[in-house]
Amino acid sequence: MYDCIIVGCGPSGMTAALYLLRAGKTVLLLEKDSIGGQIAKSPRLENYPTVKSISGSDWSDQLFDQVTELGAEFELEDVTEITKDVDVFRVKTNFNLYDAKSVIIAAGCTHRHLGLPREEELTGRGISYCAVCDGSFYKDQDVLLIGDANTALQYAISLSDICRSVFIATLFDKFFADEILVERMKKIPNIQFRHNLSAQEYIGEKELEAVRFEDTKTGEEVTIPAKGCFIAVGQEPHNEPFKNLVELDEKGFIVVDANMMTATKGLYAVGDCRQKVMRQVVTAISDGAIAAIHAANNMAR
Repeated sequence: MYDCIIVGCGPSGMTAALYLLRAGKTVLLLEKDSIGGQIAKSPRLENYPTVKSISGSDWSDQLFDQVTELGAEFELEDVTEITKDVDVFRVKTNFNLYDAKSVIIAAGCTHRHLGLPREEELTGRGISYCAVCDGSFYKDQDVLLIGDANTALQYAISLSDICRSVFIATLFDKFFADEILVERMKKIPNIQFRHNLSAQEYIGEKELEAVRFEDTKTGEEVTIPAKGCFIAVGQEPHNEPFKNLVELDEKGFIVVDANMMTATKGLYAVGDCRQKVMRQVVTAISDGAIAAIHAANNMAR
């Protein structure tokens, strides 16, 4: 019996573990993939307070070392189901069954990819999924943005203040963003856009140099040079194993209260898997701290 089982070993999950361990609680971290979550794949983390620059993997490794030295147990297992029997949670994985007084879901989410060859290889070498995180790396350069909804246009507007030019490519023949964002974007002189473009190929050896598209209306081949390509075509949470105990919004993210508690007492959700506006490292660790403190205080009663 653990005081708390944490599903996910990204920034929010490991921060929750840190606070629980410092409160004298026993913690088991379960991770199906690798430690660090999405930030571990970032070549540079430069918007975390007090740290001028560090790779995402180094930052994640340091946090993991910190929590395991404090006594966190860790297993590389995939959680398939969570149930609750009176005051005990039963966490089923692909290998084992664990019991806990409380559970924190920190399962994260993944950015939707275009699925083109070499996309993974060029991520961090010209391809990015977060303009807030990586936009400053392309100061005074020409960048490309692929996407057509609110996040895409918000990224484009933000990038227009940093980059020499921003070219927006959309798959369909219109934007699906709020009209106020569309009108604001159209007034910015260094933003251009073109509809009906289907991405076909990334061009570049060690780093991205351009993206080749096909016009879905005319069949014309269009190559857009860009040192940076920001892909904003949505995010996918992976909350299916928990849907029996939580409320999900229309996009599949977990709904929580101000203490990060879900619809089930003692079950929390933190980080990118929960319904929220901003998904950044600093907001993830804030979620983890809030959930851990609340869980620890409730266990003490």
